[in-house]
Amino acid sequence: MSADDANTRTCEHKLERKLTLLNVWSMAFGCVIGFGAFMMPGTVFLKRAGTVGTLIAIEIGAIVMLVISYSYSYMIQKFPVAGGEFVYATRAFGRKHGFLCAWFLGLSYLCLVPVNANAIAVLFRMLFNNFFQFKFLYTIAGDDIYLGEIILALFAMIIFAMINMLNIKVSGILQTIFVILLISGVVILVSAAVLSPLSKASNFKPLFYPDKVYNSKFVFLQILSVSAIAPWAFVGFETVPKFSEESSFSMSKVKVLMDTCIILGVFVYVSMNLFAASYFPENYANWAEYIDDLGNLRGIISVPVLYVAHKVMGVPGLIVAGISALCAMLTGIVGFYSATSRLLYSMSENQMLPEWFGRLNKYNVPMNATLFCLLVSLGVPFAGRVVLGWAVDMSSIGAAISFGYTALATRKYAALEKKKDIMIFAAFGFLFSVLFAIILLIPIPFFPGISLSFESYTCLVFWILLGIIFYRNAYK
Repeated sequence: MSADDANTRTCEHKLERKLTLLNVWSMAFGCVIGFGAFMMPGTVFLKRAGTVGTLIAIEIGAIVMLVISYSYSYMIQKFPVAGGEFVYATRAFGRKHGFLCAWFLGLSYLCLVPVNANAIAVLFRMLFNNFFQFKFLYTIAGDDIYLGEIILALFAMIIFAMINMLNIKVSGILQTIFVILLISGVVILVSAAVLSPLSKASNFKPLFYPDKVYNSKFVFLQILSVSAIAPWAFVGFETVPKFSEESSFSMSKVKVLMDTCIILGVFVYVSMNLFAASYFPENYANWAEYIDDLGNLRGIISVPVLYVAHKVMGVPGLIVAGISALCAMLTGIVGFYSATSRLLYSMSENQMLPEWFGRLNKYNVPMNATLFCLLVSLGVPFAGRVVLGWAVDMSSIGAAISFGYTALATRKYAALEKKKDIMIFAAFGFLFSVLFAIILLIPIPFFPGISLSFESYTCLVFWILLGIIFYRNAYK
């Protein structure tokens, strides 16, 4: 038997049940909280909806996700396999719909591996005084691209791809450690801000972003602009089904597991957003003026979370914030590597991808699928910081489509079993998913910034065309 054949899955060679409840929860929560909780309060959340506006928007998004989680908890009981949404759509509506669902879900997952690695380079740029900014290459959308930062991002992706090719238990334990450090850091930062004399209730005003063009009467649209990216903000809670074949506990616990990911995710997003607005430099009248001027700032002061951490706790605060943010990014890389590889593995199992994607290594891990994730991610760091915004858009639309398919499949099976309560939750879940997709895809002329950017539309069209080509070649 050749070495290649030895790595091919056989009846004795399959995914192993080695993940504990805490491991799977950490995988899911680590996907929910990535670079955005620490890097985006200044660039997206406060800029779009302010302090209270973002709080309301995140809570609305979480409520919607809690409704959608009913569909996942129902379907995972029926199909406890690694494919998750892909399997649900395939069983309910056929192979074409299954492929469509998986293709967009793959888009949502795949783009979040390299952008979290890119975010590490951005974080290190602030923390280490541009230490990795050597060998200038070019500029994209005002962002200078350096070879040193590209190497750092590539190093992170390669190292954690290698780790993910080891025993799944290794990834599970590592993810759990990162999540514990992440949550501990957030609690420390929030506690320090509450106790600090620098943080005052008046600092949180204005409660909404004082838009000079559209005026504050559009606060509803401000809330909508943040709620619209809830699929991105909470994408990851539904990765639980991807590990169902490797979980050592009963699937009856998945609803609580997913809901706690969502609820704790609200705490992290909201607390970091308020933390970022709790103090601002003295030469600004309020947080809004500070946020508006971030493009002209460099170093720690250009990232509000890091700046406030340093002001309220000094160097120890900066260390805590840096470790928490780094762990958030690493959990995103580990979690989405694992979830995407399981999705590709399941597609191969169902003969929608070549057998190569379904091959397991000696650790019974989808090595080729993980390698594929790495290979398609390698080009992203060369685009620099600008891809962070694109990733939010692309992940949001991909997640919305997969959420919709899961809800629709749930309604179909629940109707057959005459479970009216599940049918109602599924119907609302589908409706919310459609609304998310419409908001993201159809521009609102009098309030730009809610729908996909032009660059994101371009990437989406490219992904659709690539899917058409791939599907036709797969089913000649």
